[in-house]
Amino acid sequence: MSPAQSSHSDTEEKIDNLQAETQDIFTDDSLDPVYQAKARILNNALQEIGMGKYQWFLFVVAGFGWLSDNLWPIVTGLILDPVVNEFNVLGPWLKLAQNIGLLVGAAFWGVSSDVWGRKWAFNITLGMTGLFAIAAGGSMNYVALCSLAAVWSVGVGGNLPVDSAVFLEFIPASHQYLLTVLSIWWALGQLLGSLVAWPLIANYSCPTTVPPSPCPRSSNQGWRYFLFTMGGLMMLLWVIRFFVFDMYESPKYLMGRGRDEQAVEVVHKVAAYNGKTSNLTIEDLRGAGKLADTPVDDDAPMDTSVLAAVRRKMEMFSSSHVQSLFATRKIAWSTTILIILWAFIGLAFPLYNSFVTYFLATRGADFGDSSTYITYRNQVILSVIGVPGALMAGYFVELPYLGRRGTLAIFTVLTGVFILASTTARTSNALLGWNCGYSYTSNVMYGVLYAISPELFPTKDRGTGNAIVATANRVFGVMAPIIALYANLTTSVPIWISGAIFIVAGFIALLLPFEPRGHASL
Repeated sequence: MSPAQSSHSDTEEKIDNLQAETQDIFTDDSLDPVYQAKARILNNALQEIGMGKYQWFLFVVAGFGWLSDNLWPIVTGLILDPVVNEFNVLGPWLKLAQNIGLLVGAAFWGVSSDVWGRKWAFNITLGMTGLFAIAAGGSMNYVALCSLAAVWSVGVGGNLPVDSAVFLEFIPASHQYLLTVLSIWWALGQLLGSLVAWPLIANYSCPTTVPPSPCPRSSNQGWRYFLFTMGGLMMLLWVIRFFVFDMYESPKYLMGRGRDEQAVEVVHKVAAYNGKTSNLTIEDLRGAGKLADTPVDDDAPMDTSVLAAVRRKMEMFSSSHVQSLFATRKIAWSTTILIILWAFIGLAFPLYNSFVTYFLATRGADFGDSSTYITYRNQVILSVIGVPGALMAGYFVELPYLGRRGTLAIFTVLTGVFILASTTARTSNALLGWNCGYSYTSNVMYGVLYAISPELFPTKDRGTGNAIVATANRVFGVMAPIIALYANLTTSVPIWISGAIFIVAGFIALLLPFEPRGHASL
């Protein structure tokens, strides 16, 4: 047998072994056969390396993105009351500015990660958030604050589409559930924001009075200290990402771009980082392409001129990534359901959670305990309750007969139920109890939602797919503050609307055609 035939036979054997060990999510003709064959080879190589030091370090630095994604929407909710008191303005404008920034960030960073790669987007977002958040702490007026909040939110909006893709593309199939466990960082972001805001805003803010009394800047520095602190934290996390952790470009991204040699090189670097070796060779990937009956012309000349480079970049912005997400009937159905889920939850979550501080304060006023201290204490309690929810999400998604789809459906419905139940509270403690239930179930729900979405998108289009669902989430998120500008927030109506949307979304989740549990992501 010739060396070429031997290599061809080895490649066939590797593909057959992987199909026996870890089935991929997509079946039949859902994906390009060349891409699918090469993705299986890379999945096999990553499974061979196993979960090691590189992936655990990545779990931490990718977790920074999850932390940021939940921290900053919470930040604007926490500073809302003192900002309104100082500038005597309508609070929802700040939320609107933030959500517009999140929308832009989700669309831009997700698509750019499919164009220029994951690495630069992964390294820029946290630094951008921290820099403009620190600047926002020195805002002289409400317009400046809203403008800077919009810009820092552009950075925040990139965390979900980019970080989930980066993490998923480096972990072996046996540890894919860790994408759900990453939501522990999401819960920690809420807890961290609440803990830091409690002493700063409670002790360095003007009291909330009816009617509003004058609130000079000198007596209301708490929210500025809070922004300086959180912005400084983001800069520290950015330094760790950029200077301490040496992130490699995603091998699946490189393979999807036709850069097989670099993909193999990265796999070997990860193996070396983990103290192991990999048997992956460039012949394996080339052989996979030949098995798919696709001619490979290695001798074709490549135009290396500046004009050609620019032309190739522009071609990358074509609609091919979007078209791939609707290539077959089943994939189109899956993508559509995910878009609907993210859109519905994008409206329901900020409608309720962005104004929960104000809601608790007004209910507390009815119950006679509306002090700033009590309000932020309750926020900390809710944040603590969310942490075990994020941890349990990783357990639930691996249960037989439940999996990602069942867990998402059940806990999305329960989130809506607890929200509706909160409107029945007649005491402050009862309201806090219902909100604790909501905090737990919503953290499980988000943990699964953040994981199942990138799992159901193929690598070469994952950034774009994540960008589409995140954009749908942010577009509907923009509606929440607009509703708040014209609705009476002292009533329970926004709460009823939010709860009903969550319940409907839970039933929609059951319509997802793919169940990622036990399958390797492509």
